[in-house]
Amino acid sequence: MADFIRNPVVALPDSNPTPHFSDDELKFTDDEKVKISHWVSQYPTSDGAVMWTLWLAQEKFGFLPPEVLQLVATELALPYAQVYGVATFYTQYFKEKKGKVVLDVCTCFSCQFTGGYDVLAYLEEKLEVKRGHTSKCGRYTLQEAECLGACGSAPMMQVNNGPYAHHLTPDKIDELLKAMELGQPLPFVSITLPQDEDEMGGNRRTDADEVEQYATPPRSKRTD
Repeated sequence: MADFIRNPVVALPDSNPTPHFSDDELKFTDDEKVKISHWVSQYPTSDGAVMWTLWLAQEKFGFLPPEVLQLVATELALPYAQVYGVATFYTQYFKEKKGKVVLDVCTCFSCQFTGGYDVLAYLEEKLEVKRGHTSKCGRYTLQEAECLGACGSAPMMQVNNGPYAHHLTPDKIDELLKAMELGQPLPFVSITLPQDEDEMGGNRRTDADEVEQYATPPRSKRTD
């Protein structure tokens, strides 16, 4: 029988990690506690609010090292293992320190064959950083992502767990990076749907900052 303690399939977490934040820093403010209490009140048990609270903690501390996960567990009166399990299941929760700008380039099936790896390679060269790492300046973290649900506007990427950037080309990437360097927020862009063109002008959304017309995705030059 396999010994998963001595020979784990994946590396086990450090049982005594060096903390990134001091005890004085590891606190939720009164206003933050009010928010957490409100989320907890919406569910039968406090574990229903764990994802909301993890988002709040990530916005506050930048990432979720073990001591921050413990803070969340303590605030919600949950076992640490339960909070750890949620945080490690979702890639949107950062367990390691990231750059100020996190670029998640979709390389799942549709994006893979329409230029996802072309985009990734271009960003690696442009930012001088390998996928899965942070640039030397500490500003950009470049990552591969599984399907982000925007196959019709591939190749695409997500920025800081927020706005999507669609129909990416080298020129468009350059424009996006320039905007980010200037600190300009990326707009929420809606992509039209051909089947809706007669009825709604192709756009189902009324809250979009910008609208882009649907376009046939390109063919990828590389698939790795």
